[in-house]
Amino acid sequence: MGLKWSNDFFGRDKKDCLFCRPGQPCSWCKEPDWRTEGWGCFGGVQQNDPAPTPPEIPLQKESWPLPKPSQGQNPDLLTVGLAQIAPIWLDRQATLEKIVDYIGRAAEQKCRFVTFGEALLPGYPFWLELTDGARFNCPIQKDIHAYYLEQAVQIEAGHLDAVCAAAAQYNIAVMLGCIERPADRGGYSVYCSRVYIGPDGVIGSVHRKLMPTYEERLTWSPGDGHGLRVHPLDAFTVGGLNCFENWMPLSRAALYAQGEDLHVALWPGNLRNTDDITRFIAKEGRCFTISVSALMRREDFPADTPHLDRILANCPEVLANGGSCIAAPNGDWVIPPAVGEECLLVATLDRNEVRRERQNLDQAGHYSRPDVTRLVVDRRRQNVVSFED
Repeated sequence: MGLKWSNDFFGRDKKDCLFCRPGQPCSWCKEPDWRTEGWGCFGGVQQNDPAPTPPEIPLQKESWPLPKPSQGQNPDLLTVGLAQIAPIWLDRQATLEKIVDYIGRAAEQKCRFVTFGEALLPGYPFWLELTDGARFNCPIQKDIHAYYLEQAVQIEAGHLDAVCAAAAQYNIAVMLGCIERPADRGGYSVYCSRVYIGPDGVIGSVHRKLMPTYEERLTWSPGDGHGLRVHPLDAFTVGGLNCFENWMPLSRAALYAQGEDLHVALWPGNLRNTDDITRFIAKEGRCFTISVSALMRREDFPADTPHLDRILANCPEVLANGGSCIAAPNGDWVIPPAVGEECLLVATLDRNEVRRERQNLDQAGHYSRPDVTRLVVDRRRQNVVSFED
């Protein structure tokens, strides 16, 4: 905690405590005096002590200088795109091509930010509810699970390079839901991950879903807090969570505390998921809130899907009907939920609306009591072993 600097998975410096101020005690993280413990909070400084001179703090590379706004004379404006699309299910390469195409479409609409649904790449595990997914040692489940792992994303192997290149080419930030098969956990377990890519084409964070929901636990592993981070984008501060994580109040609070004013909720795709919570988060956080969903219809299963006949035997015409939408900081709809069709939804957001609504409620500021209640977030990347050579 404090203004101690740590190095994240992608090699950039991060500040752990947002409440430390030079020469003042920090009531938030209670760090000891920097004069004895190294550069940190000034928790040991007494009121009548001479104020120490802090060392110069290096600028964060990823946030300074801020990217130039794309909206001309009004730096408070940000144009965003929501790509409500179906995957080419369990086909990583074909789905990547579709994602890159929609990044280009968003750029044509002058978007500075485009986002996609949960688990879009290469697809949500719909087979679980259609094929008796909880049956132990079932050959069908093993077959499909093995295929799922084969088509999952390994960032270290360059599977997102095309998306990063498109972001840089079009000078657009991207938030993408994918099924990640990370080498740092052995390479044979998958995580539902939310990836943020800046307009420079650099991956800013990879957030692994903290808790898979219900039947998802049959194939996804639980993540960690490493990706509970926000990112500056022009005048805005962008954060995001996966699906039912958005119902976890402490996860939302972790993002609010970092100054989030544009919240993105990624969903596999259903109006019943997005209709209520989108406006609720917007009003609670006094932030613009995007819910972006995928689609999945019976017709979207490719012909070469393993055990396709078994999947289609219990499959309705529509498994995921979308529901992508945007709510303003006062809870009003900017874009009401779109249902049943692939589309690119576009809106221009004005950060001044955030300022107006935070006049009477600011979760991390004047309407907080860190002396009474506070949150501790462990952002270390979890692993099962630490080698000492």
